[in-house]
Amino acid sequence: MTKPVYILNGPNLNLLGAREPAIYGRDTLADIEALAKARAKALGLAIDFRQTNVEGELIGWVQEARTAASAIIVNAAGLTHTSVALLDALQASELPVVEVHLSNIFRRDSFRQHSYVSLAATGVICGLGAKGYELALEAVRGILDKTTAA
Repeated sequence: MTKPVYILNGPNLNLLGAREPAIYGRDTLADIEALAKARAKALGLAIDFRQTNVEGELIGWVQEARTAASAIIVNAAGLTHTSVALLDALQASELPVVEVHLSNIFRRDSFRQHSYVSLAATGVICGLGAKGYELALEAVRGILDKTTAA
């Protein structure tokens, strides 16, 4: 059986749908998970979808992914801009990493325009709302196909 793609979500994403819908949209995290499950199934991928408000827990999941997952899709939320420890874990995973943001971080506050996660990411998708998760899964499918064909 193929290892799942870990879809890891950081702080405050459990508040989606209620928190600043003008920026993040009205989709809840449960809506996004359902969307991701459907897209993953169509692409022949299994997913493990998680959310935490705790930096250390997110890092632990990335470390777990090193042996348990085929790739990581990560929306680190606010930790994107602050966590060198998360960057280190992502780099140590040696897995394909796709970074996702619901909003366009480059049209936001200047401090949000820097991403530590990007230094470990194979690719970045931002500003496309929940659709970004579907696109990230499509990207992962392509990356995994290319890796197995090599």
